[in-house]
Parts: sequence; structure tokens; C-alpha cells
Amino acid sequence: MGINWTVNDIHGVEKSPSSPSHLQWKITEVLFNSAACRCKVDAINPTTGEYRIVLQGTLDVTEVGVPNFNG
Repeated sequence: MGINWTVNDIHGVEKSPSSPSHLQWKITEVLFNSAACRCKVDAINPTTGEYRIVLQGTLDVTEVGVPNFNG
């Protein structure tokens, strides 16, 4: 991907439209701009199909400098 993400861009994923394809694109961008990441299935309800997945990682900030955590 051609865009370098910063820590401040992560909040934009939460504000994305609810379309699965758009959310997939945003999550893919985060993963491609991460130096490390992992995924955990936090909860799943087989009756309703509801699920909660937690992504945890570290953005690759080597080219964008020191992250700003105040954003």
C-alpha cells in the first residue's frame, strides 16, 4: 500500500462506514503498515452469529518518525 499510517490514523478505522468491504480495506491498510500484529477471537455467539475480534499491533513508524499519541 502506498500510504504510511500514523498512530493518529488508527482512530479513522473506528469511524469508517459499516460496509464490510470498506472496513476490510481500512483494516488491510493498518495491517500492511504494521511492523507486528496479532489477532484474537475475543467472543463468538454461535446462536446469533455475533463476534468480537481484537487486533493488536505496532505501526511501522520507521519512515514517518516518532508517533504523536496526543492526536
